Amino acid sequence: MDSEEALAPLEDACTVVLLRDGEHGLEVLMLERPRSSSAFGGAWVFPGGKVDPQDRPGPHGGLRSELAGARAAGLREVAEETGQHLSSANLVHLSKWTPMQRLPRRFRTWFLLARANGGDVALNPGEHEDYAWLTPSEVLRRHAAAEMVLVQPTWVTLHHLQEFATVQAALAAAEKASPVEYNSYFLTENGAAVTGHPLGVVWAGDEAYPGGQARPGDRHRLNVQGLPWVFECNVSAPALSDLD
Repeated sequence: MDSEEALAPLEDACTVVLLRDGEHGLEVLMLERPRSSSAFGGAWVFPGGKVDPQDRPGPHGGLRSELAGARAAGLREVAEETGQHLSSANLVHLSKWTPMQRLPRRFRTWFLLARANGGDVALNPGEHEDYAWLTPSEVLRRHAAAEMVLVQPTWVTLHHLQEFATVQAALAAAEKASPVEYNSYFLTENGAAVTGHPLGVVWAGDEAYPGGQARPGDRHRLNVQGLPWVFECNVSAPALSDLD
């Protein structure tokens, strides 16, 4: 396990999962990153980005809390990237993702759910190449067929959302549940590491989670060594919500 001294400082970011009710059920807005981008090049992602200094100050002076700053960043990024204008009241805190190992940059990312406002999507030129409204199951199917590129937090979020038939059902479940804390460790053939190609990602409750007290065979992980990716969870860890 890496020491705290070896870790790059955390930078804050926010992702907003925009939802709508479509012909075939709940749909999510997916944005395609340019292949030339240094951040998630070629991947299909949710709207979002880094928390900027302008997102920190509160409306009445002082600084916002970390979550409030992330919400402000999420609203700004959604407007810039999609043309969708939301309010903070529209946002439901779903999860928080923190990489726990050595990386050139580490982003602690808040994931928020919101109902889309019904307007047209207007992409920010140069930031995204295309967009699509798709059911979570369809996105996962395309990923399994190597037709779409996803990153692990996006995949896991879609995996849980595919259980809901409507936007209202998804929002109600997220409002009722505690936000999920995903402190992520990558697995390789040599154990928890980020060098080489990871075999999977583990979270609290998994037998391979560093410093944990799990029993042999306990699973809370995503296997990514080949397509389709496989999510395994046979534990009831405090970090898990009712979403799964």
